[in-house]
Amino acid sequence: MGVKVQWLQPRKSHPQAFQRHTHQPVEQMNSDPVAGGLADYYRQRAGEYDAVYRKPERQHDLARLKKLLPAMTAGRRVLEIAAGTGFWTQVIATSAASITATDLNAETLAVAAARDYGQAPVELMTADAYRLDAIPGNFDLVFCGFWWSHIRRADIARFLAGVCERVGAGTGLLLLDNQYVAGSSHPITRVSQDGDSYQDRRLLDGRQYEVLKNFPDRAQLARDLEGWVTAFSYAQLEFYWLVSAVLAGPA
Repeated sequence: MGVKVQWLQPRKSHPQAFQRHTHQPVEQMNSDPVAGGLADYYRQRAGEYDAVYRKPERQHDLARLKKLLPAMTAGRRVLEIAAGTGFWTQVIATSAASITATDLNAETLAVAAARDYGQAPVELMTADAYRLDAIPGNFDLVFCGFWWSHIRRADIARFLAGVCERVGAGTGLLLLDNQYVAGSSHPITRVSQDGDSYQDRRLLDGRQYEVLKNFPDRAQLARDLEGWVTAFSYAQLEFYWLVSAVLAGPA
């Protein structure tokens, strides 16, 4: 059996931090209607989320990522943003020195808490990706798995500024997300004036949500990260992309 997962509470000095046992709806805690709707979607989807990793056509890529990521996180003190159900937390726990895995939703982290992480110390904490100052600990790598695609184009600088402020220049950054593949990805149903793309998603019980989901290519990612990072490296698989870099501070 692995080390027991610990639940962390945000620093008390941050009055707006999200508590693990809160009964307040996420939409009320987050005044942004897009982010609130996204949080609600993933909260309701928590029990069925991992089905996406059972798609037959994606197994080859997933096997490659399960080999690549442990090498990239070996010996690192990882701050994971938007960890969801802990699927990727479990992958990187095979090599990381420690992981603080955060997510806005306690429901998804409850799924994560049931996983076996081996010997890696894993701490779970409910936290807003845009309010990282509430998270305790020292880190030398930030990992975001399938979060970048849910950041509105207009919010990228705000998110990166918060990351840089929390962990400082010289910290590693690792981003993993989806490629758009027709027939495997949900179709894009609309694109906003700001260039954000949206999909219609349906849960098993029939409830339908419109979900923000962007699919940047290498050139777009390089432009978005320009000035914020150094040592930018991009790898493209059939269904996923992977960026590694080093944070440089505010652009």
